[in-house]
Amino acid sequence: MKTILAILKIDTMNETKKALSDAGLPSFTATGRVYGRGKGTYDAKVMEGVRENRPEALALLGPEPRLRPHRMITLMVPDSKVKVAVKALMQSNSTGQPGDGKIFVLPANEAISVRTGEKGDSVLD
Repeated sequence: MKTILAILKIDTMNETKKALSDAGLPSFTATGRVYGRGKGTYDAKVMEGVRENRPEALALLGPEPRLRPHRMITLMVPDSKVKVAVKALMQSNSTGQPGDGKIFVLPANEAISVRTGEKGDSVLD
């Protein structure tokens, strides 16, 4: 059993939900807005000015990285569905541009249903 933690662009959530559902993985938890950054710097308004080649925007970039909003989703999947889940997340979120997100696959020791006390992979269905 694995935990898949994905940090994704907010505007791809509808595509992500559909891709996961189509892959047979309709259940996940989403956390509202989370903020983070990759290796680069980012400010939406400044970057818009940079794309328009405005000198004042280029001067504002500065060396320090900016935090940008994302959404975090968590899925618990049996080992046999990890590749399917990762593929669905990649296909629904990859644009080839910086900021597409990250996917982390972590071990999960156990799953327990609060209502029934049932344990193991069957809890995930």
